[in-house]
Amino acid sequence: MMRFRTVLLLGAPGSGKGTQGKTLATRPGFRHVACGDVFRALDKQSPMGQAFAKYASGGGLVPDSLTVELWRQTMAATVANNQFDPANQILLLDGIPRTVEQAALMADTIDVIAIIHLFVNDVSQIVQRLQARAARENRADDIDIEVIRHRLDVYEEQTRPVLEYYPRGRIFRVNATQPPQDVAADIMRVLGPLRACF
Repeated sequence: MMRFRTVLLLGAPGSGKGTQGKTLATRPGFRHVACGDVFRALDKQSPMGQAFAKYASGGGLVPDSLTVELWRQTMAATVANNQFDPANQILLLDGIPRTVEQAALMADTIDVIAIIHLFVNDVSQIVQRLQARAARENRADDIDIEVIRHRLDVYEEQTRPVLEYYPRGRIFRVNATQPPQDVAADIMRVLGPLRACF
């Protein structure tokens, strides 16, 4: 199987990964897949749905093997249904890989050509964004301040090290405190030349 040319959208909860992924996916040549959306769409009564609910309610991560297996199933269906054309599109991944172990498990499937590191230095801004999203999207995992703090701790301990897994030259830092349209413009300044290479 061919490895998918992939751009990772990496950043703390509330840094705008989903917003930017959806914006970029409106441009030709990109396909956005958000792992969180895949989990939230699961049948709540299914074993996988129940496992996700258990971990999400406490702000933890779903185990790596389950996460990657669900992602593989989702991508196989996405390609089979002609929703993603690996030969002509770049995959934008949001919410996966979240650990170094996930990155290693996915190495045979994704060819990471760039990592967009969306950074927000002000933790209070992240909290405000997540609580606003909770009200807007009815996201239970964004309401409780202690769950938010735990999610940020999990990001620092388990997800930030993913940046060390990939070559430094593929990592592009983008200030996510800017207005969304300015963040998108900065990302496209990175991705435009990459897309032109294919």
